Amino acid sequence: MNEIELLVEGRLADPHHLLGAHPRDGGVVVRAWRPTARAVVVRPESAPAVELELRHPAGLFEGFVPDADAPLRYELDVSYPDGKTFTMRDPYAFAPTLGELDLHLAGEGRHEELYERLGAHPRELDGVAGTAFAVWAPNARAVSVVGDFNGWDGRLNPMRSLGASGIWELFVPAVAAGDRYKYELKGPRGELLPLKADPYALAAEVPPATASRVYRSGHEWRDDDWLEERRAEEPFARPVSIYEVHLESWRRNPREDNRSLTYLELADELADYATDLGFTHVELLPVMHHPFPGSWGYQVTGYFAPSPRLGEPDDLRAFVDRLHGRGLGVILDWVPAHFPRDEWALARFDGTALYEHADPRRAAHPDWGTLVFNFGRNEVRNFLLSNALFWLREYHADGLRVDAVASMLYLDYSRGEGEWVPNEFGGNEDLDAVEFLRRFNELVHEREPGLISAAEESTAWPGVSRPTYLGGLGFGFKWNMGWMHDTLDYFQREPVHRRFHHHQLTFSLMYAFSENFVLPLSHDEVVHGKRSLLSKMPGDRWQQLANLRSLYAYMWAHPGKKLLFMGGELAQEREWDNAASLDWHLLEQAGHAGVQSLVRDLNRIYREEPALYELDFDPSGFLWLEPNDADANVLAFARLPSGKGRPVVCVCNLSPVPREAYRLGLPRAGPWRELLNTDSTFYGGSDVGNLGAIAADGPPWHEQPQSAELRLPPLGVVWLVPED
Repeated sequence: MNEIELLVEGRLADPHHLLGAHPRDGGVVVRAWRPTARAVVVRPESAPAVELELRHPAGLFEGFVPDADAPLRYELDVSYPDGKTFTMRDPYAFAPTLGELDLHLAGEGRHEELYERLGAHPRELDGVAGTAFAVWAPNARAVSVVGDFNGWDGRLNPMRSLGASGIWELFVPAVAAGDRYKYELKGPRGELLPLKADPYALAAEVPPATASRVYRSGHEWRDDDWLEERRAEEPFARPVSIYEVHLESWRRNPREDNRSLTYLELADELADYATDLGFTHVELLPVMHHPFPGSWGYQVTGYFAPSPRLGEPDDLRAFVDRLHGRGLGVILDWVPAHFPRDEWALARFDGTALYEHADPRRAAHPDWGTLVFNFGRNEVRNFLLSNALFWLREYHADGLRVDAVASMLYLDYSRGEGEWVPNEFGGNEDLDAVEFLRRFNELVHEREPGLISAAEESTAWPGVSRPTYLGGLGFGFKWNMGWMHDTLDYFQREPVHRRFHHHQLTFSLMYAFSENFVLPLSHDEVVHGKRSLLSKMPGDRWQQLANLRSLYAYMWAHPGKKLLFMGGELAQEREWDNAASLDWHLLEQAGHAGVQSLVRDLNRIYREEPALYELDFDPSGFLWLEPNDADANVLAFARLPSGKGRPVVCVCNLSPVPREAYRLGLPRAGPWRELLNTDSTFYGGSDVGNLGAIAADGPPWHEQPQSAELRLPPLGVVWLVPED
């Protein structure tokens, strides 16, 4: 079959070889492919116009321009039976927009800026404005780009295959930012596939529409000082207090059909709020494009496009810029663990298992019904690694929190016997995923110093937050899921039963320094029937609020960085609903406003007292004072600074009765001041305490040189610091 027949049938892999301008016998032959056109005239810049003859009735026109040289600059006048005539530049008159180095690096999986080559990029070639399209589809028989600019007609703009790379490309003149597009692919057997959105699209339509959009950023960043400071400091010895936010449900506008606030509206409101409460970072549930809002962003279809529900991509850039201007870091949740099965997205992209595994025992997650990336494939790793760098570079994110790491690490994750394939050594570890995660951490920490990489990893995999050269995965931080589970389990129990579970609180110190931990009270703990944090607490409403205040004060004093999901600071009564706003009206009640005030003070003191953060990952920064008083539901410990600063002592009375004259050993003699008391009336408590101060002048106690008698508030936590 010759090239013309393949073109007509939509199966020509290199249409540029046939179409466009080609030298011949002292001139140039021009072939134009315009299905349904009545006539085509070529107008060279340096030669007379020539009317092309119809070479094939399907729409192939051909003509000869004498005394001309290739490459030839020309326009086409295309006339249609309805009498309309359009002047256009020929897409097949332009050289490839990807070079040999691009193809080589992409094939090896080492093209760190692949997002600048694949996808749709407005640019100018030979003085002609248009858009360069490129997509990886190695098993497709043919690929066309369709969109607003060609009536979504797959015949009009077939793309050129760049050989063994599997990449198809085409420069289409006059296509501009804002135009919608997709790819029309024919699979390995020539079958026509559903139209596919661009995996590298920089913008997307608002769901339920599914097209990609051509986009060019015009944002001018103003955060140079912030980025320079971030690069100069590591986050390990700094205070890190994270406010986790789902942007679409943080605050809604009841006057406008309860719509979500936009990125630009949120920029100032969220920055003001998080700054007022003293958080150091805001962590966003995935902002990458996801068609189903009920997935909260964890089923991504557009890995390079922000969710269009809240505004344009540059609006998200402005959001990050404004938060940086207010001193807040921005961490993004990132989801390389899986992707949804939507037929217009990544699933079986070129008619084969391209991004996912072909083997059904590795292809899908039983829990979520989503597909698993094939981390053993160079191009798939490149897709994800360049995506991580994209959000750090193009959106100035200060960190990435990787979701569902445990599901990536184990081949038998949620799979029964016979439902998984062992690795080459017979084990259940996914060696490709392990190597990918190590490479991810090496790359982002090397290229973007000072950022945060955190893993949600729920098993005992060793060395998650240890350097790769020591055999670890290389993350900066790991979510402490064990601490979260044990702590919430303890606090949900009636105080009369807590004595039997006392060491659920002390056990965390057995492993607290084995990883660089973040203590998370995240969105996962307040959905799917788990109830809100307040509703988990036992007792009447006063006791519930007191328990919640004690939980927060215990958490902020415990070694590890802090993370609290939005609504926790309000003592939200109901479970989180991704389709509704937080219950801001609760702040009209003193008890809820008191919890918010406590969180504000916890963050303020946390940032002011180096003992609470400097040695988070060093056992020398922690000292048990009383770990064993289970009968009284009391435990006490000290946080110690790295230098000559003062210690902070945390004393927890997790019973509903005050403890009078409770003797506690202290590491220093002299006066001590109550730095914090969760039972203060300012927070909604009963004001049981020590009138603001105590004197450590008693006998040695708890293996400490001095001691003091304290009055411990019911269901309360007291922080003490030496006066001098």
